[in-house]
Amino acid sequence: MSKRRVKKVVGKVDSVERLRKALAKGTKGDLVDILADLARDDRNLFRRLGARFKLEAPPEELAATARLAIADATDFDEREINRNFSYDYAAYDEVKRNLSRLVELEQLPLAMELSLELMKQGSYQVEMSDEGMMTADVEECLAVVVTALKKSNLPPADVIAWCDRMLKADRVGFIYREELQTLHGHAVASRS
Repeated sequence: MSKRRVKKVVGKVDSVERLRKALAKGTKGDLVDILADLARDDRNLFRRLGARFKLEAPPEELAATARLAIADATDFDEREINRNFSYDYAAYDEVKRNLSRLVELEQLPLAMELSLELMKQGSYQVEMSDEGMMTADVEECLAVVVTALKKSNLPPADVIAWCDRMLKADRVGFIYREELQTLHGHAVASRS
């Protein structure tokens, strides 16, 4: 009997709606201040707001934000090794967004450096998981840089060296391997 009664009471209480009404009474400036303060202390909220409002940033800040997102995306509880542990999908989206933005800003060497960090940490996360469910997320991020490199005017030697480092950094030996080998082959052929 008491379970049924609790469900009825909980069903009638809508705390989010109360919060919405209370926030509606505040000024726009108050809301901006509150959101900025909350985002300062919560990287996930900062990422969500940045994506929602298409926050622009200089390359150095994009790189710093991408490094934090890589750390968040590839983080896992070591007590859950060899299990299907949860991971931060939104952080992977942030990595992809920042790499894309760096490519747009013609900061390809910086995007290459960050993608190498992602390969190291992401492949370790895949290695430590049971089924490597985050592999596709890592590959989506790397695709941004590989696609840009195919169209770039970077010296083939730089592309070859990067591909070699990426393949070597892959702890599981299959993350975006075929695409990296293809890029490597094109760079070798263009050098001739």
